[in-house]
Amino acid sequence: MTDGVFRRISIRNGQFRTVVHGKESLIDSEMLDVTIVDAAKRSRMYYGDAYNAQSTAAPICWSPDMKYPDPEVPADTKQATRCMDCPQNIKGSGNGSSRACKYSQRLAVVLEDNSQEVYQLQLPANALFGSAERGWLSMQDYAKHLHKHDTSVITVVTRIRFEDDGYIPKLRFRPVRVLKPEELETAVQIAQHSDTARALTMYKPLEESTSSFEQVDGFVFDAAKSN
Repeated sequence: MTDGVFRRISIRNGQFRTVVHGKESLIDSEMLDVTIVDAAKRSRMYYGDAYNAQSTAAPICWSPDMKYPDPEVPADTKQATRCMDCPQNIKGSGNGSSRACKYSQRLAVVLEDNSQEVYQLQLPANALFGSAERGWLSMQDYAKHLHKHDTSVITVVTRIRFEDDGYIPKLRFRPVRVLKPEELETAVQIAQHSDTARALTMYKPLEESTSSFEQVDGFVFDAAKSN
């Protein structure tokens, strides 16, 4: 089933890529069909520099609970002792009226055509929020939509696509189909595997260095509804 290898999906430059041991492989499709087997809660990240679509740099300060910087943040890049006092958390510290320290959320997903390997998919702020367009939802609205229909995200195939938003492409989501019983059984087993926990709690940039993250707030996941 799973093999302990850390895998992630890159969305750099508005293209889906798998990344394993630092090696990127382009997914030749504008859409990606996955099952979301679990999700961390929202966190925050500050990269220091302005957005650069070519960059694979790690954040220089981050918070797993949106209250305090992670203990692993280096002292020389920590922006404040508390997030509420941080100058990067002030409206206008980023582009326009935005905040320089951005929301983020990590998902653990398996590809529809390969349900045996877990990938980390890290969602930027513009994938989490925003209005629906032609039935494509932001992650927060997608979670609300499934919850409204008493559906756990692990029970469906989720289709992900990019929507051009000028400067930064954004991800949007919609359900495709309900999992078959044998697919759901595999997904539930994967959700309980250590590879899934690792995908949710670890940041791993391209050069394969690591920093720990704790699970934080923001996504409805109810494995009980999958049974």
